[in-house]
Amino acid sequence: MLTATLPHEDLVTTAHRAKLAFIYVRQSSVGQVRQHQESTELQYRLVDRALHLGWPRERVQVIDEDLGCSGASSDGRQGFQRLIAEIGLGHAGLVLSLDASRLARNNRDWYQLIELCGLFGVLIADGERLFDPAAYHDRLLLGLSGIMSEAELHQIKIRLHQGERQKAERGELRQPLPAGLAEDRGGMIVLNPDEEVQARLNLVFHLFRDLGSAHAVMRALRRAGLLVPVRPLRGPAPHAVVWQPADSSRVLNILKNPSYAGAYVYGRHFQDPGRRRAGVPRSGTVTRPPDAWPVCLLEAHPGYIGWEEFMANQKRLSDNINRYSAGHRGVPRKGMALLQGIAVCGRCGRRMGLGYSGPHGEYPVYRCGADKHQSGAPMCQEVRALAVDAEIERLVLEALTPDRVALAIAALSTLDEEARLLERQWALRRERARYEAERARRQYDAVEPENRLVARSLERAWEERLRAIEQVETEYEHWCREQPLALSDAERTEILAVGANLSAVWHAQTTTAADRKRIVRLIIQEAILDQKQVPGRVLIRLVWQTGAVSEHDLRRTVHSYDCYAGIEGLEGRVRALNAAGKMDGEIAETLNAEGFLSSRGTTFDHGLVFLLRKRWGIATVKINGAEANPVRWPDGSYSIQGAAKALGVTAQTILKWLKCGRLSGHQLAKGLPWQIMLEEERIPELRTLVRRTTPSRRKAL
Repeated sequence: MLTATLPHEDLVTTAHRAKLAFIYVRQSSVGQVRQHQESTELQYRLVDRALHLGWPRERVQVIDEDLGCSGASSDGRQGFQRLIAEIGLGHAGLVLSLDASRLARNNRDWYQLIELCGLFGVLIADGERLFDPAAYHDRLLLGLSGIMSEAELHQIKIRLHQGERQKAERGELRQPLPAGLAEDRGGMIVLNPDEEVQARLNLVFHLFRDLGSAHAVMRALRRAGLLVPVRPLRGPAPHAVVWQPADSSRVLNILKNPSYAGAYVYGRHFQDPGRRRAGVPRSGTVTRPPDAWPVCLLEAHPGYIGWEEFMANQKRLSDNINRYSAGHRGVPRKGMALLQGIAVCGRCGRRMGLGYSGPHGEYPVYRCGADKHQSGAPMCQEVRALAVDAEIERLVLEALTPDRVALAIAALSTLDEEARLLERQWALRRERARYEAERARRQYDAVEPENRLVARSLERAWEERLRAIEQVETEYEHWCREQPLALSDAERTEILAVGANLSAVWHAQTTTAADRKRIVRLIIQEAILDQKQVPGRVLIRLVWQTGAVSEHDLRRTVHSYDCYAGIEGLEGRVRALNAAGKMDGEIAETLNAEGFLSSRGTTFDHGLVFLLRKRWGIATVKINGAEANPVRWPDGSYSIQGAAKALGVTAQTILKWLKCGRLSGHQLAKGLPWQIMLEEERIPELRTLVRRTTPSRRKAL
């Protein structure tokens, strides 16, 4: 229950003095601790105020662990958390601080403190008076103090941000420079005067133009044993450039930094409180897209690439993310499917995913499953990739055939350029190692011989630099053995010959699936697939990189003749050949010769033609047309039925005797009626063979 306010000197009771008095000391930053020492000293003097209020010195504790910590949140403030714990344990009788802003700059932490103090009977004091959180008017004043403290911080942030924004719009706000840039004596931003830094960054951008992937650039730098320049953001300024092994994050920082395109940018990142995670200091940082940057001044200083190339690099990097739902193609991977990432559904217009079927997952399938994943509807369509990829391969090689010589010459130029760039990198690296060793030698020579304490240290440094030269030379020789600097005439002739035969290059064992996909993407922008418009066929609409559009029709294999492409033509041809007296085997040979294929893409045989005739109700071709078989044929031979009647047996027995050789006969073609040669004198002989072989089961009584 809230009580009436007493004079502030009368609020302190013996029960309060029996507990501890906590003096909370805080400054918002390390700079304030160093430069505003009077404020810190004033907070420490609050100990005298606690003594004046009646607390003995041994019961006064100072909490100053939060010096240099912001009061905007309790995260990371160990001193404030300790104070809350002491209040909750009932150890505190008084909390003393210079003002409310020292304890908390947000209402959440401030009202938590007030609530706990009111619950456990703890007094709150500042430099002027005492407050009882259980009293109505004191609680009201404390709440207003917390609101003013938070509003003051908000107002300070607004003023600072507006001033910072205005200065950034003029391009005068100093920002950390990447390793490839530096400030001259006049304060102008220029390229780093170190030639090795410039050459290494130019190599990174050159490799990205050729490889198209930050991960591929990282692998290329690691294979060549080349480091990347990095300027650390922490530590004493000015920051020196350090050389670190290439990894994906360092390469991405180079490719995504607009400063290398000569642009001055402010506001690339912002803090999203909804994404902040507890215990992760830098969580919640969100990167804005280039079109949402608050300040972007082009051509503000020299750069390594142009703005158009920088934007193209950002688009390529975002496109390398494997998110088909967002329209990203993804970087070419090692799978077999050529259209991975560029296949588009012709039914709904969404990008198609990729799956693998078969017992061992060796058959790629283009799938449009957006409806199934989002609403549980049936899958839009599935297109088996092998036949489609074979057609794409044929079209790509056909499109590249006129330029095969030019492609071979371009490949030679690319190899020469890469060799020249890598040789330049190694030359600069060796030059730097020799300079460091020479510098260490001069330092050693400059020391007085009698000063052995310094001379020994400089001698060790000189020896380390000499060993570094040996290591660089050894690595350079190893690289030269694995990577020849110049192509011989025989190698050039071989490359030109291989370039003239693109099919051999395409199917070579050294050409990976990812290489083939890169070739396809250089020529084709996207492929639109639709296999439901025409039964048994896949309609392919190719959008080429030149902007041209071509349409192609591909026959696909199906499991049933219900989806067979051109089923009417096949049925009509089978009927025509059957009407011409052709047997099943002859019909199959004719269909194969005319280019017909079965539903599964195989050739026809007599058994398949027989099944098709049964399906369509086409009668078998016979000697006597559609009439029933006679007892005897015109040449005097017997039919199956005639022989069975003459011998008094069943037709199955006649077929059995034909099979074992007891009777002789022939067919003009397989599937035609039998013509059995049966002499008159053999009929009685064969009849005697027909007798009851199963004894009677009736027993005599």
